Amino acid sequence: MTVREAIETRKSVRTWEDRDVPSEVLDRVMGAVRLAPSARNQQEWRFVVVRDAKLRAAVADAAAGQRFVGEAPVVVVACAVTDRRTMRCGHPAFLIDVAIALDHLSLAAVEEGLGTCWIGAFDPDRVRELLGIPSGVEVVELMPLGYPARPGTTRKDRLGHEQIVFADRWRPEKP
Repeated sequence: MTVREAIETRKSVRTWEDRDVPSEVLDRVMGAVRLAPSARNQQEWRFVVVRDAKLRAAVADAAAGQRFVGEAPVVVVACAVTDRRTMRCGHPAFLIDVAIALDHLSLAAVEEGLGTCWIGAFDPDRVRELLGIPSGVEVVELMPLGYPARPGTTRKDRLGHEQIVFADRWRPEKP
């Protein structure tokens, strides 16, 4: 599978097959995460890989009760051990770095026949408590991972190229 095929195939998955993700497959996916770039190569990201069914259900409760999160055989909890450095552009480096790493995860998952879903609706303090994450560690995002119950691609409703890519200068949108 090419990177382009993985990008075109990736979709948000909310229903899962009832089967485990083999450790060697999970290791390959998380290996791709480890290779993600980060600002100043700080590699502030850390990941709690939750496989225990009771813990996954509790994490799902902390994720606004979204049951499908805990129904996945794996929930990756993306964290950051950070000094809260702000890049010169004004954005916190750790947030961008974690997003890059999770994008690596989502694309590597597609290559393995797995699906993911980005989850931002959750209570970070509750997740921190459930998983024993220290108070100084940022809990940034959740990502359930597993084999999709409905494999295949879905139509992606996206803006056109001309609406998002401007040559040399910003072009105002036409009404």
